Amino acid sequence: MLWIDMPTAQDISLLNSIRADACVSIYLPTTPLTQHVGASQIAFRNAVTEASGQLQEAGLDKRRLAALLAPLDELADDDEFWRFQANSLAVLATPDSMRSFRLANKLSGIVEVSDRFLLKPLLRAVTFPHHAFVIAISENAVRLVEFAAELPPQAVKVPDLPRSAASAAGKSSLNDSAPMRRVQGAEGQNMRLIQYARKVDAALKPVLRAANAPLLIAATEPMASIFRSFCSAHTLLPGTIATSPDRMTEKELADAARPVLDAHYASEIAEFHKLYDVRKKQGRATSDIASAARAATFGAIQTILVDMDNVVPGKVDEESGAVTFAERAGADSYGVVDEIAGRALATHARVLAVRKSDLPERGDLAAILRYPV
Repeated sequence: MLWIDMPTAQDISLLNSIRADACVSIYLPTTPLTQHVGASQIAFRNAVTEASGQLQEAGLDKRRLAALLAPLDELADDDEFWRFQANSLAVLATPDSMRSFRLANKLSGIVEVSDRFLLKPLLRAVTFPHHAFVIAISENAVRLVEFAAELPPQAVKVPDLPRSAASAAGKSSLNDSAPMRRVQGAEGQNMRLIQYARKVDAALKPVLRAANAPLLIAATEPMASIFRSFCSAHTLLPGTIATSPDRMTEKELADAARPVLDAHYASEIAEFHKLYDVRKKQGRATSDIASAARAATFGAIQTILVDMDNVVPGKVDEESGAVTFAERAGADSYGVVDEIAGRALATHARVLAVRKSDLPERGDLAAILRYPV
């Protein structure tokens, strides 16, 4: 499996609430290929040096700076940590704490220093993770396949996963006429498939909960519908790979899954665009940063899309939501759009970090409001 530490909604909410005299946000592309991790370590050390220079220029107390840099330097020198990476790394540190996340998404290198963390790249990793699982299930076999961008897909070892529907029922075959609690024939076989689906779901729970990645089903009917009915994974997507998966390789399953995953993401963006057009006519949508900042401050944002790449430096007033833009990024400012996203999250809005091309008006954000502001 990929070495991934996906942030949860609770993680992001907690990080969003942190304020300190120095908050360092480092994002850099990494590689799961152990032989190439040296370049990532060097890039991380350079990022720490850049952050240190910005904080020294801003006049941070030397003891606080030393407290912040010590765990970052230790992480940079931890060869064991660098052996197990994914496609990107996020490190968020203050003089009092440090969190790191290994991510499936490929993120651009960013070093941000402020009194709060830059969270948009983390939001992107949660919004559309390029890391997913396929449960390939039939009456005769079941396996869990993991895939991610630019990595060969692989079968995941799942403890207690039944080998087949028959093994889940403790039988050599389901094609017999023996009664099952007075039920036999097609109805009895259906009951055993339900029993099978429940056992598969129970085995998958700890693996999928830890990974927190999308799950797709590859199966034919009635197995597809039965498993979907009993699957408890909150990351299960609505699309199905409607094919018999028994003879498909892991690569073939991943190739079949990617269009389903992409279609799901595209449909979410398309639905937002439709609703955005309707709400804008009603005075309940905006792509203006100042208007969105005010709406976020007063809890008026229902859903917001933000440009995951661009950083607009400045500040947002804590009480009024008024925006003051800065000429350049520095320790005395922060990402305004990131701050808007954070305030929206704090009021239980849905926040999606996307490419600029996905935004309705190709701006820095697009927000649908709960009520006009």
